[in-house]
Amino acid sequence: LLYVTQVTAVGINTEWGLLMASISEDSGEETPLQVRLNGVATFIGIIGLSVAVAVLVVLLARYFTGHTYNPDGSPQYVKGKMGVGETIRGVVKIFTVAVTIVVVAVPEGLPLAVTLTLAFSMRKMMRDKALVRRLSACETMGSATTICSDKTGTLTLNQMTVVEAYFGGEKMDPPDNTQKLSAAVSTMIIEGIAQNTSGSIFEPEGGQAPEVTGSPTEKAILSWGLQLGMKFSETRSKSSILQVFPFNSEKKRGGVAVQGDSEVHVYWKGAAELILESCTSWIDKDGSKQSMTPEKVGEFKKFIEDMAVASLRCVAFAYRPCEMSDVPKEDQRADWVLPEDNLIMLGIVGIKDPCRPGVQDSIRLCAAAGIKVRMVTGDNLQTARAIALECGILTDPNVSEPTIIEGKTFRELSDLEREEVADKISVMGRSSPNDKLLLVKALRNRGHVVAVTGDGTNDAPALHEADIGLSMGIQGTEVAKESSDIIILDDNFATLVRVVRWGRSVYANIQKFIQFQLTVNVAALIINVVSAVSSGDVPLNAVQLLWVNLIMDTLGALALATEPPNNHLMQRPPVGRREPLITNIMWRNLLIMAFYQVAILLTLTFKGLTLLRLEHDNPAHAEVFSEFNARKPDELNIFKGIAGNKLFIAIIAITVVLQVLIIEFLGKFTTTVRLSWQLWLVSIGLAFVSWPLALVGKLIPVPDRPFLDMFTCCCPGKKEGMFHIACFLFLP
Repeated sequence: LLYVTQVTAVGINTEWGLLMASISEDSGEETPLQVRLNGVATFIGIIGLSVAVAVLVVLLARYFTGHTYNPDGSPQYVKGKMGVGETIRGVVKIFTVAVTIVVVAVPEGLPLAVTLTLAFSMRKMMRDKALVRRLSACETMGSATTICSDKTGTLTLNQMTVVEAYFGGEKMDPPDNTQKLSAAVSTMIIEGIAQNTSGSIFEPEGGQAPEVTGSPTEKAILSWGLQLGMKFSETRSKSSILQVFPFNSEKKRGGVAVQGDSEVHVYWKGAAELILESCTSWIDKDGSKQSMTPEKVGEFKKFIEDMAVASLRCVAFAYRPCEMSDVPKEDQRADWVLPEDNLIMLGIVGIKDPCRPGVQDSIRLCAAAGIKVRMVTGDNLQTARAIALECGILTDPNVSEPTIIEGKTFRELSDLEREEVADKISVMGRSSPNDKLLLVKALRNRGHVVAVTGDGTNDAPALHEADIGLSMGIQGTEVAKESSDIIILDDNFATLVRVVRWGRSVYANIQKFIQFQLTVNVAALIINVVSAVSSGDVPLNAVQLLWVNLIMDTLGALALATEPPNNHLMQRPPVGRREPLITNIMWRNLLIMAFYQVAILLTLTFKGLTLLRLEHDNPAHAEVFSEFNARKPDELNIFKGIAGNKLFIAIIAITVVLQVLIIEFLGKFTTTVRLSWQLWLVSIGLAFVSWPLALVGKLIPVPDRPFLDMFTCCCPGKKEGMFHIACFLFLP
């Protein structure tokens, strides 16, 4: 046979090219965490720079007015008696103090903490059958407020079998029993199965079992055809294919034109209720063509509804005979559109795909965590309803629009109407890939952080548009995987829930580190400012400051970024897109601890020599104890689960050992003095007080409204907390 191919487009102008171009576009949109981190960094930067500038002005004023003194009590600057070089050295020293304050205020370890916890979680998620392709997707999944999930293979096992059949106007029991059907009808059914398929059957010699390939639906139908006695290769060789209409997700059908000995048959296969609408007659068991009366239409619809209620996917088979004179010539056949009307109904099969074990528990866990699971499927509404009830997505079988809606109805709404309806949708049936994309856009416009699952090439735009795209590792196409952020290696919804758990752990660990670091920052900032203004110098030199920052940043990040997830994380609502990174609970904890540390450090700075005969204060112990408090910002028991985090224990041990070595043996390098065992006990005792103090502090209730939102924002359209505080500080 001679096949003629007509090329109508190449490269970017093809459907494939347009699809790849759309999914490869980088919108540059930041993740919810990146937006929050930018806000925190800007807020801290504004505070740090403002305080540094204020201190610089005060110190310069004091210096040039003669109110900055040397250790012997003489003024550092005397007008008319100071050389230029000496004056410059004094000014440089003041600038050094201001820079030191900025260094103390800026959270240098924050990027390290974020990277560490993301990388740590990514490795752990791999063990849970989730391959992370984009690092930031780890935390974004923890912020998800809704999951738009496919049905087949994700909520179900993707092991489809034909369990019911309705041919010749009667139900076949069992579904492969063709004894009541005439030979002509059986032959037509087998020909339609063998020719109108995108799958195949390998029939090995030696009596071995045939190997069926193709999509799950195709495999189920082909396997059913084998039970009917179909010889795949033999059937396909008896007739030739003239034209193929591949399965179209919009029309929910696929067709093929086959030339036999005397005439051409156009076979169609697809969604039962849609195929039924195109049929004007049907074939009875004897092979006679009967008119499709309203009574018979009702009978077919009743059978479709009964199968759908039993959560079966309904697939109908129909055909239409054509004269050879109606078929275009071979060189004109490329543009031939197969006729879709006046079809003759052959019959309907019901395909069962059971729910995955444990999917109900997973969906129940999502509901408890405040995440709404929405099922988006190509099945009709009755089948979709039945599966949703079986999985636990729906709890009331009598729900109606818009809780359960058809894709066609949804796409015909205006943009504003779609956004209003999208929040209420739990199940979308008879949906096309474009309907899924429209749903994702509507939900994101409503402020949701949207996760989407998909396995087909047509799912790529929705996967790309979503905040988190999750493709299937087994059934997923390469295009779907390329468009996704995370690949679910076992195609299991339960794995997706574990990804959410890890994502929340990432977010919680970052919050823990921020609470710990801001506690240190606030205390260090206040003590440095007070000391600088009162004495013209800061209490910590460069080496000591480097050590404190090392505890705050590197070691703190390592210790807190590797906290494993716990079940408590799935008992709180999602943070979504608008919740502040620094919560009221964190503000309460860090302010209590910071003020305690400030009180101790100011006392040691100004009265330490008198009270304890100390020459240097020692804040590091307080930070070690504060790190334990940061592990559980909203729980009373800060030691819960600590035995499971060996890395945390190791880092705390390393920090304590290094602190002892610095104080006792590196005095010349760090400008410190040795402490007696009594002073060590005093130091540890003061730091130990932070534990019961934090415990009592956690009993203080905090308002639900974010702290920074209590300031009235002056910037139109700016709702984030950092803008509130910036306006409060700098604008009238």
